[in-house]
Amino acid sequence: MIALEPKPQAIYDTLAAALGGILLNAEQKKIAVTVDCPETVTAAHDRKWTTEALFNILDNAVKYTAEGGKIHVAVVCWEMYVKIDISDTGIGIPEQHQGTIFKRFYREDRVHDAPGIGIGLYLAREIITRQGGFIRVASEVGSSSTFSVFLPHS
Repeated sequence: MIALEPKPQAIYDTLAAALGGILLNAEQKKIAVTVDCPETVTAAHDRKWTTEALFNILDNAVKYTAEGGKIHVAVVCWEMYVKIDISDTGIGIPEQHQGTIFKRFYREDRVHDAPGIGIGLYLAREIITRQGGFIRVASEVGSSSTFSVFLPHS
């Protein structure tokens, strides 16, 4: 199914590819997308699959952020990981659901009208985990969510 070949490479290009998939939808909703990513940051990752994982998180950010909202992506180097924060001004995720949003086909009752089948975050977590990384989420209902993707430093 998913054959990953992680190797040290720039996060900038991978992130740019993922962002390319959401910019039109973000523009249509008048969502401001800002990015803070040094071009020199590298992490051990499979570009194709990591692009897919980041796209899934970004796509949800666009889907669940109201017109005129904001999405901010920030990349920071830590000692052992590269941290990619994807923050939005969307609907937020109740604390009791933050652990279950990564389950396959899981969708909250209040988002059943939105397009999707509930596999995006599951797939994102699988891709990142299989490369030695992990994903964390912090959210406040009604105002924001931040998904933090950690990839091993190369």
